[in-house]
Amino acid sequence: MADPSSYRPKPGQIPDSPGVYKFRDEHRRVIYVGKAKNLRQRLANYFQDLAGLHPRTRTMVTTAASVEWTVVSTEVEALQLEYSWIKEFDPRFNVKYRDDKSYPYLAVTLNEEFPRVQVMRGAKKKGVRYFGPYGHAWAIRETVDLMLRVFPVRTCSAGVFKNATRTGRPCLLGYIGKCSAPCVGRVTPEEHRELADDFCDFMAGRTGTYIRRLEKDMMQAAEEMEYERAARLRDDAEALKRAMEKSAVVLADATDADLIAVAEDELEAAVQIFHVRGGRVRGQRGWVTDKVEAVDTAGLVEHALQQLYGEEAGDSVPKEVLVPALPEHPEAVSQWLADRRGSQVSLRIPQRGDKKDLMVTVQRNAQQALGLHKTKRASDLTTRSRALEEIAEALGLDTAPLRVECFDISHLQGDDVVASMVVFEDGLARKSEYRRFQIKGFEGQDDVRSMHEVIGRRFKRYLQEKERTGEWEETPAATGPVPAPTSLAPGVLAPGLPTPGVPVPGQLVPGVPAPGQPVPGVPVPGVPAPGQPVPGGPAPAGQGVPTAPADAPADTREEPREDDGRPKRFAYPPQLVVVDGGQPQVAAAKRALDELGIDDIAVCGLAKRLEEVWLPDDDDPVVLPRSSEGLYLLQRIRDEAHRFAITYQRAKRAKRIRSSPLDDVTGLGETRKQALIKHFGSVKKLRQATIDEICEVPGIGRRTAESVAVALATAAPAAPAVNTATGEIMEEDDGGSTS
Repeated sequence: MADPSSYRPKPGQIPDSPGVYKFRDEHRRVIYVGKAKNLRQRLANYFQDLAGLHPRTRTMVTTAASVEWTVVSTEVEALQLEYSWIKEFDPRFNVKYRDDKSYPYLAVTLNEEFPRVQVMRGAKKKGVRYFGPYGHAWAIRETVDLMLRVFPVRTCSAGVFKNATRTGRPCLLGYIGKCSAPCVGRVTPEEHRELADDFCDFMAGRTGTYIRRLEKDMMQAAEEMEYERAARLRDDAEALKRAMEKSAVVLADATDADLIAVAEDELEAAVQIFHVRGGRVRGQRGWVTDKVEAVDTAGLVEHALQQLYGEEAGDSVPKEVLVPALPEHPEAVSQWLADRRGSQVSLRIPQRGDKKDLMVTVQRNAQQALGLHKTKRASDLTTRSRALEEIAEALGLDTAPLRVECFDISHLQGDDVVASMVVFEDGLARKSEYRRFQIKGFEGQDDVRSMHEVIGRRFKRYLQEKERTGEWEETPAATGPVPAPTSLAPGVLAPGLPTPGVPVPGQLVPGVPAPGQPVPGVPVPGVPAPGQPVPGGPAPAGQGVPTAPADAPADTREEPREDDGRPKRFAYPPQLVVVDGGQPQVAAAKRALDELGIDDIAVCGLAKRLEEVWLPDDDDPVVLPRSSEGLYLLQRIRDEAHRFAITYQRAKRAKRIRSSPLDDVTGLGETRKQALIKHFGSVKKLRQATIDEICEVPGIGRRTAESVAVALATAAPAAPAVNTATGEIMEEDDGGSTS
């Protein structure tokens, strides 16, 4: 690792004029190219204290061994030279968009004597007119097939063309009227080139002229009673209209513009471009890049513009380029685009109307492209194996963490605090193992305390599973498999234990009811009957198997088991626990494991701001390379935990808003709740009904009716509705509902 001060130029040596600079490593390879309006000010930013640099910039300057620069006259020249050097040297620390040559184009080879229409990929050739790019080659072939009825241009290869010329017989398309057969002299080279020019004009957006001409010829043929010719012209016009329908009208003013959108995260960015010609989307393309340099959205846009138009000229550069953020020097970029086009180019951010709406669509495509890229990258077996090995090496683990669990806390200003647990096995999501938690040990917003509670509850269940399956090895000094509760703060006990005056916390997972007081005599799913053994509970007199009271916390009840005897949940320990957060959250998770006596599970945290990995008892984070597959996997696991937590939190908040007193009645499902409301008309009338009247509802027994009556009697009636216009109190109508 080089010391930047060892190759730092003296301040007087660096000019204060525009220019382009490049950093080289010890082997003289160019590793980064940049441009600046003022070289002295820009280069000084790289040689400040390393602690103040962005991690990606810090890695670059410590990898470099020298810096060079070239002075230019204007910012436009600097932009052009920067693009040329990036193409020439391919620096490892510059943003590089991948897959930029993989999209198919509709090409017309105007540089040949008999121009040919074909699908082309790769670098563009001189003298060839390109349209697109398209998402799929079949989309081009469908369009060409429709247009060959009207513009029968040659589509055959050079070998087929020469063979037809030698034999004097055209190919099949020549016989069915989809080729003018210049190979056998049916048309002259001039006539065939005119057809090719008309084809290009139509594809460039000048469609109305040809359709109106066909319709005019059709009407004239009909007047002259040449009905077969009129029918053929009608079909030709319909074919052109169908070809136009394949590119939807998005801008009513026949605009020629390119719309560029960017979707990014801390590690990668996706760029999507829509090419609009004549108000219609004529092509679409997209790129993905690793953010190997410290770059914001404006920088990504500038790199995209350089790669998109760096080798274009003329009409290939549109009159208008719409972007989500302007580059650092928009005037210089606009001038560079204008020089390549040969006329003025408008570079701006759409503010309103159809163009802004279309930009939203392009942005949505960019988000989907980034998500698809992440999914494809994560599904590769070799990549996953390398990611797990990198994580093990960075965290000092003996083996790769084949099972990783990640926890995240979610709330809305301290209300509806929930947590999520997601599981990744062998680098892939194991959604059947996902779990959700509701924080009830305290009120308010405290992510650190919430993380401690959730980790404690999850691994307390794991210890109970070990004890039940006989895997627990009790040490002579221990009094039980689970250590005694340790006070976390004054008046706060360890997670999962009842606190005086506070409702007992319960584990909220699919299939397990929320904790609450059971109705006497009514069995509660998941709660064993009195006398049944429950791990962790006090043993009744004369019995060696411990049991728990019926109103014990959900975390202490026996978990349902599969038919083959395997535990359903919480039975398998992870090799690595990841928490969403920094040093405080990691310390809380580690403390929860220590209180339970668990010391064989690694813990780390991933902080969002700089994607730093934190370990317990370490004052400095572990910084993984930005291109590391291990960091990518950790980020994906963290983002999945965040998604799962916030989805549950929103659903819980929505359910609370739509809550009803009938929701607290044990054993009363949605169907029977709707039957009660339908029978009585409203909750108010149901509250006034007697138990005998409630029993008249089909499916409602005496015990359920008593539970409904008790629940409605103890629940406070809803506040009366008020007419905001008149101020009068409105009586609840007969059509009231539980919502």
